[in-house]
Amino acid sequence: MIRLIEENLVRQNKAMLLLYFLLEEEFSRLTQLKPQSVSQVELSIQELMRQVAAERVSLRRMVARVEPTAQRVRDILPGLDAEQFRSISELLARLDETEQKCGVQAAKNQQMAMALFDQSKGLLDYMHNQIKPKSTTAYARTGRFAKGVNDARLLNGRL
Repeated sequence: MIRLIEENLVRQNKAMLLLYFLLEEEFSRLTQLKPQSVSQVELSIQELMRQVAAERVSLRRMVARVEPTAQRVRDILPGLDAEQFRSISELLARLDETEQKCGVQAAKNQQMAMALFDQSKGLLDYMHNQIKPKSTTAYARTGRFAKGVNDARLLNGRL
């Protein structure tokens, strides 16, 4: 069972490395202003995250089979021999390090995406303000240029 836990940790490490490379690719596409290609990478990232989550659920089940009271892999480490302890500790350290890198890169990607969103929104707002008529005069329903009166009025109507 310990061998299966090690294999699971190796798969998770490889998946996290792949996630890191995908996040870097997403960042480079964000900087190149290619939104369609960013969405393709984003779909790959989402699928990879789903697979990592499934691996983690599987790992928890295996850990529970080894030691029913254990919640995490680190809980079973004291009961292992020296070689297994070293191997699993190494894998956990690498996994933590890669997760930290992924977190930093994901934060960079999020900041870049929000900056691009704010820039695009500002540009659209500017364009809309330029298109809007500056005065209250505009074209009427008949297609003729209508001049509106800016005075305050009281409207009377029947219900």
